[in-house]
Amino acid sequence: MKQISTIVNTILAILMILILFATGLPNFHAEASAPTPQPEQQGEDACNADRTVQVSGTAVVNVQPDRALIQLGVQSNGKTPKEVRALNAATVSEVIQDLQRLGIEARDIATDRYVIEPIYEDYDSLRIKGYRIHNVLSITMRDVNQTSDAIAAAFEAGANQVVNVEFYTSELRKYRDQAREMAMQAAFEKATALAQAAGAGTDCVMNISENSWSYFNGWNWWHGGGNQNLWAQNAVQNVPAAASEPASREGEPVSMGQISIQAEVSATYGLK
Repeated sequence: MKQISTIVNTILAILMILILFATGLPNFHAEASAPTPQPEQQGEDACNADRTVQVSGTAVVNVQPDRALIQLGVQSNGKTPKEVRALNAATVSEVIQDLQRLGIEARDIATDRYVIEPIYEDYDSLRIKGYRIHNVLSITMRDVNQTSDAIAAAFEAGANQVVNVEFYTSELRKYRDQAREMAMQAAFEKATALAQAAGAGTDCVMNISENSWSYFNGWNWWHGGGNQNLWAQNAVQNVPAAASEPASREGEPVSMGQISIQAEVSATYGLK
């Protein structure tokens, strides 16, 4: 009986081993066949961040403006607020009517600033002797060659101040994109020249930033004729006026000339 018990125990032990081996076999194969993770290798075209050159590029595009913004003031004085208000309203109405006779649409004429203030007898006195209204109209000129005519007509109708005259282009996006492209090309040429001087070559672009600290509304505009900063530009492009755009007329007190749209970028190139 003892011998039979030993045989039975041996058989059970073998069966247990077989069961354990059978249940653990799939995991064993899965672990054995799993690929060993390999360290990521750097491609041949990857930038080398250890060796770089930092450059900047600036460009300016000179264009003939096709829009003008005129700011005209109508200042009126009166003894009472009601009196000065009526006087100013009548004068402004005459100004607007004369501007519209030139073909300027009502949508292009708007009140930019309206201020009413007391007039004192002297600097230290609180005694009011009358009231004054400052009414500033903003006129958008879609025909820039009528700018002088519009100012003259407004003054004949009662306007008495020229606050500002500013020329601009309705295609700002088009020309600023051109300026950006030229600025990037200037930066690339500068980086290439510096790299060749050092016995190296330029690799891919690692960083680009646009310098906008000096821009007005995203871009710096100035009249091209007397701009001293023009000599600091890497690239300058003069856009010729279209045949349908007449030049400023002789003898006009307001000359539109050209406006300049500037772009400035900084870029970092890898060296190879």
